[in-house]
Amino acid sequence: MTTEKPSPEAPAHPAARLGRFRRAVDVVDERMGIKALAYPVPEHANNLTWSLGGLTVVSFVTLLVTGIYMAQFYSPMPEDANQSVRDLVSEVWLGGFARGLHYWAAQAMFVTALLHLLRVFLHASFKKPREGNWIVGVAMFLLAFLAIFTGTVIKWDQEGYEALVHNLDVAKLLGGAGIWFSPDLTNRVSILTRLYTAHAVIIPGLILLLFVWHALLVKRHKISPHPQIPAPEEEVPEPFTAHLQRVAAFGLVLIGVLSVLAVVLPPVLGPTPVEGIETTRPLWMFWWFFPMEQWFGVASIAFVIAGVFGLLFLVPFLDRGPGRRWRERPWAMGTAVVLLLAIAAISVNVWIYNPKGH
Repeated sequence: MTTEKPSPEAPAHPAARLGRFRRAVDVVDERMGIKALAYPVPEHANNLTWSLGGLTVVSFVTLLVTGIYMAQFYSPMPEDANQSVRDLVSEVWLGGFARGLHYWAAQAMFVTALLHLLRVFLHASFKKPREGNWIVGVAMFLLAFLAIFTGTVIKWDQEGYEALVHNLDVAKLLGGAGIWFSPDLTNRVSILTRLYTAHAVIIPGLILLLFVWHALLVKRHKISPHPQIPAPEEEVPEPFTAHLQRVAAFGLVLIGVLSVLAVVLPPVLGPTPVEGIETTRPLWMFWWFFPMEQWFGVASIAFVIAGVFGLLFLVPFLDRGPGRRWRERPWAMGTAVVLLLAIAAISVNVWIYNPKGH
């Protein structure tokens, strides 16, 4: 009696392939500790609203990939910057698409980070023992805000130049504290080059460091319970890999939408800036403080930005009560609603009455 051996060309069974993949992952994890960030994920954290932090990461990774590609063709010198962006769009393979995807991914990162903060605030997920992680998250949001500002400047068109002028005006008011943002720091390196360094190296590096810290704190304290779900139901976690699969699915949809926007609505690049005129308005995420200069003077810009972000950093120390449902926090929710309505009203005012700029 003979036993036939399987043909060497026969495809491996899917379970065998999966087993080899898991063993390979285990080999890498044994040396790199990748699974150290894994943690059990309750069912309520697998929907879209609780995955906004993951979508922010997807947007950030998209920015890193497209930014590295564009950096190969960008010149951060004032006399070359605007033209190098034009050449990127018109002469470099996929340059226009990369710039469009970068532009829309930046706005997606800002929106998803903002919505993530609002979700955490609504569900009081910042309360003890998670106050520190709220502060880390707000710091990352501030860095995202600065990344968009520096990205606006380094394209070096009229809009970018006017944004820089406003930054220089505020830096003068800060005195020595604002010297890094002024030409007084050094006459060897242009401020445009320094802002490009901040945009491409300093800010992304700080975001990456804070993200690792953020992820480690989530693992330490676990994902916060849902204030509307009784505690016993919270004890049914899913594997971290299942959560990552859901975030990846949401992320693929997001990248698809951003890719369509990059093709259909590519970002506009204005002409080389002209000194002494103000003809543009900034991106929509800056509208909430854009009119302050006209209403109250340049100093008001610094006070408003510092006030809003300072209030965000202080949230865990101002809303310290035990209640986590929004109905149990009338003062906190009322303050948030008033602030959001004020920001929305100012932004709508700029959109309607200031279509181009000053």
